Amino acid sequence: MARARRLVVAIASLAVAGALLAACDGGTAAKVAGSPPTTNSSVTIGTISSPVGKVLATGSGYALYDFAPDTPTHSACITVICVEVWPPLIVTGQPTVGNGLQPALVGTVRRPNGDLQATYGGHPLYTWKGDTDPGMITGQALLNAGGYWHVVTPSGQQVTQQFAVTGSPGSTG
Repeated sequence: MARARRLVVAIASLAVAGALLAACDGGTAAKVAGSPPTTNSSVTIGTISSPVGKVLATGSGYALYDFAPDTPTHSACITVICVEVWPPLIVTGQPTVGNGLQPALVGTVRRPNGDLQATYGGHPLYTWKGDTDPGMITGQALLNAGGYWHVVTPSGQQVTQQFAVTGSPGSTG
């Protein structure tokens, strides 16, 4: 009897894990998030140092990423789990840019819930919950939530080289 219970618990655990994986990968078990957790009326896009040079960051020094499945007019990270782990950079006005960035590359894309997400060089921008301190870059070239995540250069180019920054090199914003 105890063996049968362990088997039932194991099967139930696999079912829960499968549902979570389906949600992460945009499967049918996913729900669309109502309101992304990152909302700011006066977002500044700046830069931080990385092994490949300057990359985009929030004004407070958190790395900004793009999601490979996105397009310049569509954000593909819309499930509750994706939005929780990769918060979109939501704005209520036009983002401002720091030194060395090109205002002409800044834009927005409308998300399914109506929110505006900041873009740079046609890349919808996100932060990563794994970057717990300013200057960290731990989500670079990570395969997660159905696609790869990459930092973006001040010229608006996606960086595909794999690297990580676990310290805080500082923002230049």
